[in-house]
Parts: sequence; C-alpha cells; structure tokens
Amino acid sequence: MNYISTRGAGAGERHTFSDILLGGLAKDGGLYLPAQYPRVSADELARWRALSYADLAFEVLSKFSDDIPAADLRDLAQRTYTAATYCNVRNDESAQQITPLKTLGVENGAPLSLLELSNGPTLAFKDMAMQLLGNLFEYTLKKHGETLNILGATSGDTGSAAEYAMRGKTGVRVFMLSPHKKMSAFQTAQMYSLQDPNIFNLAIEGNFDQCQDIVKAVSNDHAFKAKHKIGTVNSINWARVVAQVVYYFKGYFAATKSNDERVSFTVPSGNFGNVCAGHIARMMGLPIEKLVVATNENDVLDEFFRTGIYRVREAKETYHTSSPSMDISKASNFERFVFDLLGRDPARVLQLFRDVEEKGGFDLAASGDFTRVQQFGFVSGRSSHDDRVDAIRDVFQQYDTMIDTHTADGVKVAREHLQPGIPMIVLETAQPIKFGETIREALEREPERPATFVGLEALPQRFEVLPADAQQVKAFVATHTADAA
Repeated sequence: MNYISTRGAGAGERHTFSDILLGGLAKDGGLYLPAQYPRVSADELARWRALSYADLAFEVLSKFSDDIPAADLRDLAQRTYTAATYCNVRNDESAQQITPLKTLGVENGAPLSLLELSNGPTLAFKDMAMQLLGNLFEYTLKKHGETLNILGATSGDTGSAAEYAMRGKTGVRVFMLSPHKKMSAFQTAQMYSLQDPNIFNLAIEGNFDQCQDIVKAVSNDHAFKAKHKIGTVNSINWARVVAQVVYYFKGYFAATKSNDERVSFTVPSGNFGNVCAGHIARMMGLPIEKLVVATNENDVLDEFFRTGIYRVREAKETYHTSSPSMDISKASNFERFVFDLLGRDPARVLQLFRDVEEKGGFDLAASGDFTRVQQFGFVSGRSSHDDRVDAIRDVFQQYDTMIDTHTADGVKVAREHLQPGIPMIVLETAQPIKFGETIREALEREPERPATFVGLEALPQRFEVLPADAQQVKAFVATHTADAA
C-alpha cells in the first residue's frame, strides 16, 4: 500500500503505513490517503460478517498496512479490542461486542438504531481509534528505538482519549491544546486531572480552530518538527481514520441479515474525521446508501452539502454550544473528501485550500463540481440547542435511552433523512455524563456516572494557560523535550 498527499508533493515517492503513522501532515501541508482504496470482495464481506470486533479490525487494517507483519498486526488488534477495555459503562454481554447496536424503534418505515461507540476508557467514540493508535505508536517506536512528542488539539473528547491511550507508553510524550474554559466540566476534569509525567495540558486562550491552527503551524515547521520529533494524534492522522472504518463494517453487519441490504449512517460531525471513515468504507465497497452529516449551530459542513460553498468562520462567528466537541469551523479532514470529489486532482486541491487560507473558503457549485456529491451519498442537516434538548427528552421518553448532546444532534438530523426499509444507524459519540448540564435541563435528572469517574471534577488539575500563539507553544514544547532534542 502506497500513500500520497492530497496536495501532490512527493509524487513518485513511496510512503508506507508505518512511514506516515507518526507524522500526521505531509510535507506539503496536505493529508495522506492511499494511492487507491482497497476493495472488499463479496466473499470477504460474507466471511467478515461472523468475525469478532478484534478479528474484523485485523482484516480491515491489513488492507492498509501491509508493511506490518500479519502476526504483529493481529496481536495489536487483539490487545486493543478487549471487553475489559470497553466495559466502563456496562459489564454485561454487550461489552463482548465492543460496539453493540441498540435498536430504538421503527420510524417512518425505517429501523432507527444507535451504534454504541462510547464504552471505552474515556466514554467517547474517540477511544475506538485512539486505543489502537497508542499501541501502534509504542510498537513502532520500540521497533526503531525512537521517541515521539505528540502535539494535538481537542475540542473536548480527542484530548482525553489520546491522553488515556498514551499515558505510561514508552517513548511518548503528549502536549494537548484545548480552548480555555470552552469544554464541559467533565471533559476538562478528564484531561486536566491526569498527573502522568508524560502528559502536558495546554489551555489556549482562544477557540478550537485556533488550537488546530497552532498544531498545523508547528507541523509545517519541518525543522522544528524534526528536531523535537513531533507527531500528531488528531484526526488528520491516517491511522485514526482507518481504525474508525472498522465500526462501519461492524455496524452494517449488526443491522442487516444479508450483504444484499443497504444501510445509512448519520454522523455527528465537526472535524469530518468520523464521517470520512464512513466515506472510505463506502469506497471499499460497503453497501452504504446515505452518509448523513449532522452539525450543530457551527454549520460549515451542512452549508457545503446544501450549497457547494465551503466558508470557514472567523473566531467571533464560532458558537460555543452544548455539543462543544463539534464547535469547529475549519474541518481538517474535509480535504480528504474534496480530493476524491475532484477526481484526485492535487493541483486543484492545493489551490482550493490556499483559497481557504487567503479568502476564507471556496465555491464548488459555481465550478459545477458540486453535482458529484450525490455520487458519494452525502446529505446533511443542522440542529440547535433546543433541538438537542427535544431529542434527548424524546429518545428517553420513547425508548428509555439516555443520549448525549452530540448524539442528539445526530438523531435530530437522522430523522430528516429516513427512507422506508433502509436501516438508519446513528453513531453514538459519548456518554451523557460528559454533558450533565444539558441532560439535567432536558430530563430534570442526573445522568448515570460510571464508578471509575465518581468525584472526577474534585480531583486536582494540572495544566498551563497559554495565549493562542504558535511561538509560545513551540517554546513550551522545546523546554519540555530538551532531553529528546
């Protein structure tokens, strides 16, 4: 498997899965994708239907990482996807499934279900990929006798998932940027209460997009990146995206009896990584009817899929909402989809994302390219705070199921795109306890709290507040990686 940049630099060079695992962005600022997507045959799809999650993960990952010995990759998958790791919420038989499918009911002739992705260590879907990434990093670093300093940005869940996956890992430090005072109290405490010496939390005086811009600026300083051995765990990291492809296959098998059936997925989305994995699964041959992108008030992606106009928002235009992990106005993974949408033309992609930086966006409707979106099965919708509260209340009253605010965005938008006879699977994103304030508003009761997180918010917190300035972040990293320079 050879990987290429969405912006075309290094054409003719060969990049393996292991080559791009630690680095994140390509040298030209683009994102890595396979030179061509592997296809899954009908026979493979039939055989995969009966596999455990760990075995399915091995099969999917092996399509993208043929440079890792099969025995090693299988061991990594088996060690990552265990019931012991994914039973923070429930210890019943469903924990064995890793991502159990919960059918809510039939609405407008379509089965409506939740794919439970938040049973891991930090109670968010990010654990599904991040736990694997932690094991992959440690495996690769030990193999080559290297160290890695991870620089990441989070709007809520990525940070804690990364830190829990990397804490105690040999040869790894984590520097995680988050918007100061813009995450939920639970999310903040999950990250800042960690006392591990290899974990550094940097609270940035700005919003998530500014945190993300700092990470990209550091990644594009190639001399600094090389000297301080900087890597990334944000969803621009290809290994994270491909790990998320696995649960689309697992969800499809759980919702169908035959591979002749089709399903649709609704994905609460901010940075486009989660739904990008669905796009890749569809390109591999998984029978997906629709990929429904659900946004909150920060509706950059919904605007694009309705109009063809991609317009990033300024910091003052980015809303702080009750589904804060989606408070994003510059979706970093979107470039991968645009690359496919434009027939994999790197020159055009490079120009379009220069336009994003210089003009604030681009218009594919005017050029006629937007019509191709239908070929990829994408539709979208948005929700407001009131919509979230209504969805949380309605799902609890109708189905005795408590959902978090981001999943509520998904349910609201999914209901707008139901098709009779085609199962609609909403990707659950987090446990309700992470967003207790809105749950209390909707249901007038406390969300359930797993025993391991009792008293979390009262724990001592360890973090540094910094301005939204890449140079100051670089100085902090340099100071705390002096022994690795």
